[in-house]
Order: sequence, then C-alpha cells, then structure tokens
Amino acid sequence: MKFTELADDPEDTDHSPAERVAAASRSTWVSVGVNLVLTITQIAIGVVAKSQGLIADGIHSLSDLVADFVVLFASHHSKKDADADHPYGHQRFETAASLVLGTLLLAVGLGMLWSAARKLEAPETVQTVHIMALWVAAGALIAKELLFRYMLSVAKRVKSSMLVANAWHARSDAASSLVVGIGIIGNLAGYPILDPIAALIVGFMVTRMGWGFSWDALHDLMDRAVDEQEVQAIRLTLIETPGVSGVHDVRTRKMGDMIVVDAHIEVDAEISVEAGHDIAVEARQRVLQRHRVLNLMTHVDPWRRPDLDHPTPSAAA
Repeated sequence: MKFTELADDPEDTDHSPAERVAAASRSTWVSVGVNLVLTITQIAIGVVAKSQGLIADGIHSLSDLVADFVVLFASHHSKKDADADHPYGHQRFETAASLVLGTLLLAVGLGMLWSAARKLEAPETVQTVHIMALWVAAGALIAKELLFRYMLSVAKRVKSSMLVANAWHARSDAASSLVVGIGIIGNLAGYPILDPIAALIVGFMVTRMGWGFSWDALHDLMDRAVDEQEVQAIRLTLIETPGVSGVHDVRTRKMGDMIVVDAHIEVDAEISVEAGHDIAVEARQRVLQRHRVLNLMTHVDPWRRPDLDHPTPSAAA
C-alpha cells in the first residue's frame, strides 16, 4: 500500500481534527524515542566496532530525529491563528522548516558520500568490523520495521494520508539498515570494502531525501498548485452546489498542508446579486467542509453569457 492510496476523509465522523492531531503527535513522539535510542546505539557501537556503514546509518537516524523535532516545532507554530501580517495563517511555517531540514540533510548526505569515497580510494585502510555491529544493524532493522507498522496502523485508524507518508518514510529507513547489515556481513566474510560501500549507499539515500525535501518545499513556497485529481475533486464539489451552472478557472496554491483556491462559478444571469452571493457562500462552505482548503475566493459569472474576464481575440483587437 502506498500513502497516495489513502486519502484524508474530512467527513469521517469517528475522528475529529483534534483527534487526528493528537494521533499524529503521539506517533511522532514514539518515532522520537525510537530514533533517539537508535542514534546513540548505532553511532557508539559503530565507532567501537569500526563500522563506517553503521555510523552512517546512525547519522541517518539522527537526521530522522531532527526531522521529528522539526515536524513537532513547525506543527506547533503553523497552527497559530491568522493575524494582520499573515491573513492566511502560518501554515507555510512547515514549508519553510522543510526547506531548512532538506538543506541540512543534503549537507549531511554529501558529507557522508565524501567520507565513504575517501575510504574507497584507500581500501587498505578499511578495517574488519566487530560482529556486534551486525547485531546492532539487525536490531535497527527490526525497530524501524516495527515503527513503520505502528505508524501505518495509526494512519489507517484516523484516515490520515500525512501519517501514511510518515510511516513509509520509516520503511525507507529500514531499507538503509538492511543495506548496512549486508555490508557488515560482507566485511565479516572477508570483503572489507563492502562496509564503506554500504555507507556510500546510505549517504546517497540521505542526500536524495534532502534534495527531495528542499525541492518540494521550494516549489511550494513558489505557490505550486496541487495535483489535477484534487483540483477535479474541488471542481466537482463546486458544480454540485445548488444554483451553480458551471465552473471554470479553478486555481490552487499550497499553503503548508492546506490549499488556497480561486474559482469562477457561473450562475443564472437573471437572479439578483444577493441570490448569486448566497450561492457563492454555499459553494465556499461546501468546499471548506469537504477538502483541505484553507480559503476559497469565488468570482460569480453569468451563465451562458460572454465572459468579460476572457475577451475574444477580435474584442481584444
């Protein structure tokens, strides 16, 4: 199951928004505890057992620990109410935090790649690791897999796509521990070079994650639109509103995990301004109730009349 297969259900009456936030907070704190223990254990044993791969995986766990705290910190500040300087709220605090985190991970990943590459240039300096490194790598693999299953079960229970994404992130961490374990086994089997190769792979994974965080956050800060499937869902909600005869120019931009929407709705040209306004208000309320939309700005157009917002080429000439 992929996280995109589970959409948030805003009409889920079993779990209120407050319960979802509480579930997300609990699962994140569990992740903090697991990653804290893994970070200390992996780096300490990695140094003692002379395993560069285990140290790299420990740094990976450390980056996850930092990510967890960034999520908690950003989540707290992004939920501040709107004010005069931030009329749409503070949701983009999360996006800015993701950009900072991504840049940090990118720098850490590149450092890990550089360190591993230096070892590969001088393979004679690679030492045989102690077998306890293998046991720690196996323990980390099991811990991360159990964390994945726990977070996924919580996500399914409260129907949160965001938590599903976090769960699958934990599964990717388990993959890095598997790579490290294979590298340590190869080292113990008489192929010492496999340990720094494992460190190189983990470094690449951290670099890729950092680049992904940074790139996505940068685009979101530049008012990137949501995917077409979500736009169509919003359009459908608008067109199903009583009194709305047509919808066009639906534009979206991300605001943290929320969306800001502009849309033109078409109503009967013969009704009063007040009636048209009431239809627009009803359309807005429906969208805000059914979708993760922070605000919807509607423009009312007369149905089947010339749209003066889009003049024809002849009129423009």
